[in-house]
Amino acid sequence: MTVSISGPLSAHRARHLRLDVEGPVATLTLDRPERKNPLTFDSYAEMAAIFRAAAQDEAVKAFVVTGAGGNFCSGGDVHEIIGPLLGRDTKGLLRFTSMTGELVKAMRAAPQPIVAAVDGVAAGAGAIIAMASDLRVGTPRAKVAFLFNRVGLAGCDMGACAMLPRLIGQGRASELLYLGRAMTAEEGLAWGFFNRVVGAEALAAEAAALARELAEGPAFANAMTKRMLQMEWAMGVEQAIEAEAVAQALCMTTQDFRRAYEAFVAKRKPVFEGN
Repeated sequence: MTVSISGPLSAHRARHLRLDVEGPVATLTLDRPERKNPLTFDSYAEMAAIFRAAAQDEAVKAFVVTGAGGNFCSGGDVHEIIGPLLGRDTKGLLRFTSMTGELVKAMRAAPQPIVAAVDGVAAGAGAIIAMASDLRVGTPRAKVAFLFNRVGLAGCDMGACAMLPRLIGQGRASELLYLGRAMTAEEGLAWGFFNRVVGAEALAAEAAALARELAEGPAFANAMTKRMLQMEWAMGVEQAIEAEAVAQALCMTTQDFRRAYEAFVAKRKPVFEGN
C-alpha cells in the first residue's frame, strides 16, 4: 500500500495516526493506546508517506515520534497484520517486508532530525522506529525489545542488523537480536541507545524541547549532518574525510553560516533561518 501527500505537512489530516505541527516541529503520535499502539498496513504506509513528504516541507525542521497512553508501540498488530500474512505467498510476503523497510528508508531520508520519545513498550517494529530515529529520549519504564525471534523470525528486520550494532555495539546487539529480550531503560542509557532518560511525566516536554532546539539550528547544516552520518557507514576514513570536505564547503555557502559569523562579531546568539 502506498500513500501520497502533497502540500505542507501542516495541511495534512492524518487518518491512521496523529500528526500535529506546531511551528517548526511536527509530532507524530501512534494513537491506539488500548492495544499499546500497534502498527497496521495503513499506519505503516501513512507514516512513511509523511516522512517522504517532509523532504519538500521547509517549514518543518524537526520531528518527534511518540505513542499515546504510556506506551510507544507494540509492533505490528497481531490481528490486522500477522494473521493476514499467514495467507500470503512468498511474493506477497516480500511486498510486506519491503513496505515496512520503506518506513525506515523514509525516516533516514527525511532531512529533519527525528526525536523518539519512548515510554513503556517499544517492541518489534516499535523498537525499529525508535532505532531509526536520530535521537531517543526514554523513561525509566521503557522496554525496547527486538523480539522477532520470539515469533520464529530472524533478527534482521527493517535494518536492525545494520543499525543496532552501530548504536550499542555488535555484542550487545547480537544478544538482543538472538534472544529477543527487552533492553531496560538503564541498559539503553548506559549502552548509548537512549540519549537521556527522564520521568514519564517529563517525557513529552523533554522531547519537545530537544526538537525545538534542533529546529532552531541551521536546517541545511543539520540535514547535511544527518546525510553524512548515514553515508559514511559505507566509507573508509579517507573517503569520509573527502566527503565531509565537500559537505562542509556547501554549508559555508549558506546564509546561516554568515549569520553565525555576524552574530559572533556582534556578541549575540545567532538566529538561523534555514537558508
